[in-house]
Amino acid sequence: MDKMKEILSSLNSKKNGEKEDSGVNIPAMCSFLVQLPEQLSRRLKSQFTRSNKEEDGISGTLTRKHKASSSIVDVSLEEQLRAWKENPFWIQQPPDIKVTVPKGSLSHLNLDVNVGLPPDALFNIVTDPDNKRVFKNIKEVISRKVLVDEGTRQVVEVEQAALWRFLWWSGTISVHVLVDQNREDYTMKFKQLKAGFMKRFEGCWKMEPLLLDTELCHPLKPETVKDYVSYTKGKGRIGSKLSLEQIIEPAIVPPPPISWYIRGITTRTTEMLINDLLAEAARIRGFSSNENTIEHVISEKIYDKCQLDELSDIKERWTMRRKISRQSNKRLLLATKIQG
Repeated sequence: MDKMKEILSSLNSKKNGEKEDSGVNIPAMCSFLVQLPEQLSRRLKSQFTRSNKEEDGISGTLTRKHKASSSIVDVSLEEQLRAWKENPFWIQQPPDIKVTVPKGSLSHLNLDVNVGLPPDALFNIVTDPDNKRVFKNIKEVISRKVLVDEGTRQVVEVEQAALWRFLWWSGTISVHVLVDQNREDYTMKFKQLKAGFMKRFEGCWKMEPLLLDTELCHPLKPETVKDYVSYTKGKGRIGSKLSLEQIIEPAIVPPPPISWYIRGITTRTTEMLINDLLAEAARIRGFSSNENTIEHVISEKIYDKCQLDELSDIKERWTMRRKISRQSNKRLLLATKIQG
């Protein structure tokens, strides 16, 4: 009878979760080993979705929490865009483009341009799977596969057909790249997957916040974007400093003038991307008559298209476009005065 009581007492103590000083508990160890992967998985998920737990107050799957995180970002972006809606004035300056030719390389391109949109908005444009509607040189997205999804960071394998145009020539090239896009630091790194004619094709887009209305903070000086938004009471606009570094290295460096021709194609294609990006930024911001993108200039047929395309220097082309833009503004102003 005493033995039976000991057994019952032992069972009750296990049921109540009391510790035992006996040897290794095999069932408990098995249970621990079975639950370990789940615990590790839950711990990893909590690292990626910690901010969402604080916002939601409940637990859920990583996918559901990622959606919650996106909605929080969208609210913040909406506030930033509201400042642009209230004050859409922006004079778009031409990008600073430098192309060098290191030994053994076809071209090393560095581009910097200020854009009248916050980094969040620009990041959304360049990482949007459906951005074919924005970038006209994307003819077709052949395949797109998300390899890694960590919420704010994704690694994506993309294959697409891209259009190119240089002087009076045009054609299509296939691009197969691995893209590492990270919203935490607003970077998008890309690298060619399959080596063919191009031995090396890689680069990085980077977007940094540009505080445009710091005078609204006077006499305070914001040290962070959060300070800036607080000091301006949400009225301060946030722009972006966009930079691109791109390296192209063919398997065999062709001699001139073929190398010049290929370099012109790649540079011109990059310029087309920037044109489309700036046009989309103007559309989101609210297109104003003092901003004339290249598409509007073309539609008005103000300049001789062939003459503009034949300019080999990128800065010369942008200078001509700015000149044409100013002429168009003067005509619009004159027409308004006449109608008045």
